[in-house]
Amino acid sequence: MADANQSQAKPIKIIAGADDFGCSLKDSVLSYLSSHGIPFEDLGTNKYYSVAQEIGRRVSDSRGSDEPFETRGLLACGTGGGVAMFANKFPGVYATNCTSVDDALNTRSINDCNVLALGGMKTSPEEAYQILEAWLKTPFKSPCPASENSPWPPEIESFLDKAVNEMAMIPERKEESSSCAICCLSKNMEFVPVGIMPGGSMKILRQSPTSAIVRFKAGSVEPAHHHTFGHDLVVLKGSKTVWNLTNNESYDLGPGDYLYTPAPDVHRVKYFEDTEFFIRWDGGWDIFLDEDLGAAKAEIAKGCSVSIEKVTN
Repeated sequence: MADANQSQAKPIKIIAGADDFGCSLKDSVLSYLSSHGIPFEDLGTNKYYSVAQEIGRRVSDSRGSDEPFETRGLLACGTGGGVAMFANKFPGVYATNCTSVDDALNTRSINDCNVLALGGMKTSPEEAYQILEAWLKTPFKSPCPASENSPWPPEIESFLDKAVNEMAMIPERKEESSSCAICCLSKNMEFVPVGIMPGGSMKILRQSPTSAIVRFKAGSVEPAHHHTFGHDLVVLKGSKTVWNLTNNESYDLGPGDYLYTPAPDVHRVKYFEDTEFFIRWDGGWDIFLDEDLGAAKAEIAKGCSVSIEKVTN
């Protein structure tokens, strides 16, 4: 098996990882690699989607690099299907769940597979060694069972050459015309009403940590409420006043202004113009009302001379 590296334009380095159901098989395969002089990095054991994400990212980032070796991934979970699914979320990663030597030969020849996924609950170490060896030794476009172990016809070779370049463009990264990072993030997403806050709508940009664009119509009021998370916000347009009832402080905010509200401070908000702001918090979304909308409007009309004790009692 030592010639596996010699047959490649670059020597191969394997980045490996597994979940609890695949760790035993992964360790056996790494021992086999070590005995045959194939370098590897072991990321250990984690949830199948987490370890697949890390290896997928590493293999994707290595494409086109100046590293003196070709980076490939080796993943194992109970079936091999879960880790392949999540590794394939990264551009330029072609992960295949191989259950036989023929699978390995075909996916290397046709797909230029660079991440091997194995099933710890259904593949024995001996079978895995054979699959691994076929996967390491088989060059792209080489004869394989799918080609009846004969060279591919010229038109198929031409297709495979074009396919590799086209696959690398999925997903295609298009340049946005806007230079604003927030505007670029928010394109092609929909605002949804914030049902508990009339006049408000929110567009989630990403999850955990969560970022969103929030809009409120002029005259809208957020009744006193609190969250289990602190949040940062930057006003993009419009104007608002935030009353932090826990600290008995108020903040008049306009475009470009920033405010951090820690958890679980109770706060009330009034919007004087159509207002839009960027907000970020850790974890999922939650909100707990400390008063109703009518009470909030009444307190604002009185000048918000209300203590936190009154809000929470």
